[in-house]
Amino acid sequence: MMYGAIEAGGTKFVCAVGDETLSVVDSVSFPTDIPQKTIPQVINFFEKYRDEMIGIGIGSFGPIDIHKESPTYGFITSTPKKNWENFDFIGTLKEEFDIPFFWTTDVNAACYGEYVAGHGKGLRNLVYYTVGTGVGGGAIQNGSFVDGFSHPEMGHMLLQRHEADNFNGTCPFHNGCLEGLASGPAIEKRTGKKGYEVSQTDVAWEIEADYLAQCAHNTTLILSPDRIIFGGGVMKQAHLLPKIREAFEKKLNQYVRTPDIETYIVTPKLGDNAGIIGCLALARDQKL
Repeated sequence: MMYGAIEAGGTKFVCAVGDETLSVVDSVSFPTDIPQKTIPQVINFFEKYRDEMIGIGIGSFGPIDIHKESPTYGFITSTPKKNWENFDFIGTLKEEFDIPFFWTTDVNAACYGEYVAGHGKGLRNLVYYTVGTGVGGGAIQNGSFVDGFSHPEMGHMLLQRHEADNFNGTCPFHNGCLEGLASGPAIEKRTGKKGYEVSQTDVAWEIEADYLAQCAHNTTLILSPDRIIFGGGVMKQAHLLPKIREAFEKKLNQYVRTPDIETYIVTPKLGDNAGIIGCLALARDQKL
């Protein structure tokens, strides 16, 4: 028995097949193009596993429709990604593969990967943020994804501006949201450099840490998770995590007692594989 996984990102797609133990047997990655070019590549990869594959888990960029009773369930909905708006992702794949699909956001998939095989293993409540080209958040409480009329859009929480920051932000919808102020493109537009080119002593990192600490502060007081994980390309700057922890403790000011800071705010144990492992696990478990 094999399980399929699709991590559908705004920049690239990763497709994989794996076994019951979540070991990846085969995988492929390609840039995200328009659906008419991208989806045939997805189908072509899974075609050779058609007879062995019993389910596919999909974590997609969004917003997406997650409600099975909705006429647009399985659609990517109001995304700014060109040509993907109102695309019937699940319906298109079901025309090719008559197997169960699990459909959620890309950051929910990464959250589930860490929940079953990473830093969330054995915990009840976990929150995962991806800080990269955009910022997104997913949460699991008592074994279930947190959702309501739609999936959370934690990356668009509003923040207090850092006193040294006069950058307007990159989000076209909100002036001063987490994604607009703390994403990779925000760092680049604020400094004129890619994140990895910015000196560790640059004030930009103090600003970044402040915004992500505000995110962790808000998350702590709203959801009381057992752990908060920050993943994504921006978090590959190893010096950033200690700055976030320090700023978080100052902001929280001992108002509530969290788990030890060294284990409470962390980066992913699974690294860049959290999303694809999560998709495999969702295909296998089909329960959230």
